[in-house]
Amino acid sequence: MTISLRFVAVSALFITCLITANIMIVKQIAIDTIAIPAAIVIFPISYICGDILTEVYGYKQARLVIWLGFICNLIAVIAFWIGQILPPAPVFEAQAAYERILGSTPRFLVASFAAYTVGEFANSFVLAKMKVATKGKWLWARTIGSTLVGQGFDTVIVLTIAFAGVLPFSVLGIMIVSHWLLKSAYETIVTPLTYVMVNYLKRKEQIDVYDYKTNFNPFVVS
Repeated sequence: MTISLRFVAVSALFITCLITANIMIVKQIAIDTIAIPAAIVIFPISYICGDILTEVYGYKQARLVIWLGFICNLIAVIAFWIGQILPPAPVFEAQAAYERILGSTPRFLVASFAAYTVGEFANSFVLAKMKVATKGKWLWARTIGSTLVGQGFDTVIVLTIAFAGVLPFSVLGIMIVSHWLLKSAYETIVTPLTYVMVNYLKRKEQIDVYDYKTNFNPFVVS
């Protein structure tokens, strides 16, 4: 398949949302009495982009972009870490702020990368399988269903690894459910926009991939 500018644009949006969310996650915002990372405003967009990539271009192309996002995020983390350990200039008075915002503990990095990888691949897998099973009908069911699964894995993994042993399990359980419902509701609300983008890309690209014989192994990239 010839790589198009539209495919590149959706992939770039996917990766931009991912890296931006990982920076914004350090700020907590209050929704009623629940603390939610500020990343909630942009992270679900990466799942929407993942849905669009899988629905239009197929699982194999989505798999490439997911791994590309993983590598780009890793590069960003390494760059932030190098910037943190380099000696600050005398005129730079924000070293502590830099470390607070851009520095991440190893535990949280493991949580973030594990959750992203499992969640995104689960999302793409479920959508691709549902597309074949429904013969391309009911896009809304595929996007919402795959998000419930993908965001479920993502939320459970990231919060469990990051906060198990730190927060009581009762608090952790409430946090997991509230995060999962909010992120899933986000995608449900923007489903009409997903329809617009999917229909536009299918019309312009003249492509609509069905993963009938696809190898769904996430580690097979070809």
